[in-house]
Amino acid sequence: MRKSLAVHDLDWLLLALAVLIAAIGVVEIYGTTAHTALASQYKRQIFWVAMGVIVALVVSQLDYHLILEHSPWLFALCVITLAGLLLGGRSIAGTRRWLHLGGLTFQVSELAKMVIILVVAAHFADRRGNSTAWRDLAKLGALVGVPAVLVALEPDLGTALTFFPIVAVAIFMGGIRARHVVALGLLFALILPLGWHHLRPYQRERVLTFLNPSQDTQGSSYQVTQTRIAIGSGGFWGKGIGNGTQSRLGFIPVSRADSIFAAFAEEKGFVGTLFVLLLYFALLLRLTDGAQMARDRAGAFLVIGIASVLFFQIVVNIGMLIGFFPIAGIPLPLMSQGGSSVLLTFAGLGLAMSVKMRRILN
Repeated sequence: MRKSLAVHDLDWLLLALAVLIAAIGVVEIYGTTAHTALASQYKRQIFWVAMGVIVALVVSQLDYHLILEHSPWLFALCVITLAGLLLGGRSIAGTRRWLHLGGLTFQVSELAKMVIILVVAAHFADRRGNSTAWRDLAKLGALVGVPAVLVALEPDLGTALTFFPIVAVAIFMGGIRARHVVALGLLFALILPLGWHHLRPYQRERVLTFLNPSQDTQGSSYQVTQTRIAIGSGGFWGKGIGNGTQSRLGFIPVSRADSIFAAFAEEKGFVGTLFVLLLYFALLLRLTDGAQMARDRAGAFLVIGIASVLFFQIVVNIGMLIGFFPIAGIPLPLMSQGGSSVLLTFAGLGLAMSVKMRRILN
């Protein structure tokens, strides 16, 4: 086997799929904002996509084992930063989610998502045996629970929820026994009423709206009502770029961000949405293929953690726009506007490429 890596060892197909999805997102951001005061937002998105590609290429050259070794320090830094935001961060629209660095703002919860993937992968890489023990569940609960609570308090419940698929998939891969499943189910049933009690009024309203979407179509049900209208009105071929009436007339809230799929479906129709879904499917398939080819347990858990987060975000984002899930404020990976999300998604793909590249080394 070779002892060095070359440019052609990169997973160019994985990177190309990500760039193509991101490019579609840029075009859609342009189409939904061209007639508004936010007409230049697509340029910022192009900048973040370009930076993301650079980050992915740089990260792919790093040995993921070295990154995993430093995951405890990254975890500590992340928790301290999240706590610092709650205590002294700048409040924007009633939330404390962003760290301000010069003229840029960075969403720390997106970084926390990647750090959790790293610490979970590191935990299972060091663990012996083929089944998950109670102490593993307790440790994982603490590793994920602490940052999840801090993010939920920002408040950003949607991002906090994305942490748990990482653990769920890792536990499944690590081997979980039937009694553990029963115990976790009972624990969830006990915690659910407590969680409901601590939800903010608007969060409770979102859940109630999901259960009865027709109760207030001009109020709490407005967003899901308008996104469903937009998706349905796209028909088979769509209305064309910039011709979506729901997005152009401002009926779809945040059409360039969390609701971008609805705006895209209106303009590109069934054909366009099917194409994008196939791209996402190919991206996830490429990641799972990389996990299977990983040379060690750490690499496999790392790549599967990245794939699980992307899958969860894709399913929940699209599901909430068609009324299958409550509105949770989860962006569509690579397509939704947002520098932090795009940058960290490409960083995750860079880690996946690092794992796949190092399968050829001794």
